[in-house]
Amino acid sequence: MAKDYYAVLGVRRNATPEDIKRAYRKLARELHPDVNSDTEAQDRFKEVSTAYEVLSDPAKREIVDLGGDPLAPGGGAGTPGQPFTMGFQDIMDAFFGGTTQRGPRPRTRAGSDALIRLDLDLVETAFGVNQELTVDTAVLCSDCRGAGTAPGTHPSQCDVCGGRGEVQTVQRSFLGQVMTARPCAACQGFGSIIAHPCGGCGGEGRVRARRTLTVKVPAGVEDGMRIRLAGEGEVGPGGGPPGDLYVEVHERPHDVFSRQGDDLHCRVSLPMTAAALGTNLNLKTLDGEEAIEVKAGTQPGTVIRVRDRGVPHLRGAGRGDLHVHLEVKTPTRLDPDQEKVLRDLARLRGEEHPEPVRHSGGFFSKMRDAFNGHS
Repeated sequence: MAKDYYAVLGVRRNATPEDIKRAYRKLARELHPDVNSDTEAQDRFKEVSTAYEVLSDPAKREIVDLGGDPLAPGGGAGTPGQPFTMGFQDIMDAFFGGTTQRGPRPRTRAGSDALIRLDLDLVETAFGVNQELTVDTAVLCSDCRGAGTAPGTHPSQCDVCGGRGEVQTVQRSFLGQVMTARPCAACQGFGSIIAHPCGGCGGEGRVRARRTLTVKVPAGVEDGMRIRLAGEGEVGPGGGPPGDLYVEVHERPHDVFSRQGDDLHCRVSLPMTAAALGTNLNLKTLDGEEAIEVKAGTQPGTVIRVRDRGVPHLRGAGRGDLHVHLEVKTPTRLDPDQEKVLRDLARLRGEEHPEPVRHSGGFFSKMRDAFNGHS
């Protein structure tokens, strides 16, 4: 009578391959000899492993569904004396939940992304620019178009692994004979060998080349931002699809303006007389000459804000502002006539003998007066 492998794993006859694998993993974690040293558990583990071996093989499972036993003598799949053919990786998958992709690995794989630095001036990052770039990346081989073979030739099946990309070995263990699989060293896991590689790329399907492309830098881009150019990166091995090219923007320091987000800042040294009397500054901004009014009596540290003369917003309309920081410059050397004029001015203004500034009305002074009994 045929063995009920479905009952051994505790799954229905219409169970999917994922259901079968899940059931095996659960039982293997409970019954593995490293976890459960009971003799019955070891026998049960072998039984569960055999059931999984049968039901995970579509051909053997079909024999079971037809009422036969693929492991019975004459069952069509061997005899009870055959080695235990479930791979070591399947046991590891049961414990760690991994999945193994069997068969030869593809020669064609996706390419990597590439990164290039682009140095720009403040005007270019502020208003945008179309910049030509020279990049050195892997491109499709023009001789073989990614095939990697010489003209008129094709890859041949590996004689060592028979095109499977892996070789199997049988080892003895406490579980019995365990079959393990490793990538074939002869074909490096591809399952095929390129006997006559392309002379242009040496079988790689791609070559290094220098090319020129144009990147559109949007207005308002900031230092350190990256612009993605889809499909302009490295072509993959075997002529695989290219990755992306990322252009990292680096803004050169400006000799007048410093940038904080979309706002610009600059410092203007103002003579003492101009700060006292007021004046007009002709400041060269990113947009050209700008007339800025300095009011009479301007104090050191005053900041004049010029709206919409900063950097355009990267996302959305409008621009940042320009902040002009005024530094009042006091003369350090005076000739006799200049000194006389200033002394006369100080006498007229009663500023010959400055006095300390008296603070009043502060919180702490009020607290002090309260403790001292002052009203």
